[in-house]
Amino acid sequence: MGAGAALEIAANARHAFVMAREIIPRSSDPQEAGFLEGQFLIAMPMLGDPNFERTVIYMCAHSPSGAMGLVVNRIADHITFPELLRQLKIDDSPELENIRVHVGGPVETGRGFVLHSTDYMQESTLRIADDLGLTATVDILKAIAEGHGPRHALLALGYAQWGPGQLEAEIQANGWLHADAGLDILFKTEVKDRWPRAVSTLGFEVSRLSTQAGHA
Repeated sequence: MGAGAALEIAANARHAFVMAREIIPRSSDPQEAGFLEGQFLIAMPMLGDPNFERTVIYMCAHSPSGAMGLVVNRIADHITFPELLRQLKIDDSPELENIRVHVGGPVETGRGFVLHSTDYMQESTLRIADDLGLTATVDILKAIAEGHGPRHALLALGYAQWGPGQLEAEIQANGWLHADAGLDILFKTEVKDRWPRAVSTLGFEVSRLSTQAGHA
């Protein structure tokens, strides 16, 4: 990642969560809560979009206004976590090499988000499920670097976004399956295995997905 992109993250990280709320307002009415919020979206071969080929997306928000999620099985090949910390002027250490930076989606790839366990919460954290929150401030990166961040965390740059009715239409066209999101897949499964593991939770054989798809 170039210095310009790093500066964009440094300048905007504290506002990225507010920006996410503005893009996909979460309704205060439980009756309007989207059924996909807190679920996995699993890309099917017929989706036909190279941005999402064989991806698993954790859905952070879903409402009548649209949807937003993070791809959780693509690793950024242009930056490591220690490099990101150094560009944000946060001290790093060798043990942080094991933390991977994910490509969260094709939208605003200079913005960072951390999907994490709820043992760490900030005022700005969006609680998506009982056991998962989304934070988009530099403070969580500092906490992780200093060893007092969340027990489980997934860092992503960029996100996936859909307008009103767009995602529902893609699901209807068999572009996606949806399934309950498992913490073991998010945080304990190798990145390359997350898509087949997510597919397997639905009882499908990966080899048969080119000829059939359906809803969870």
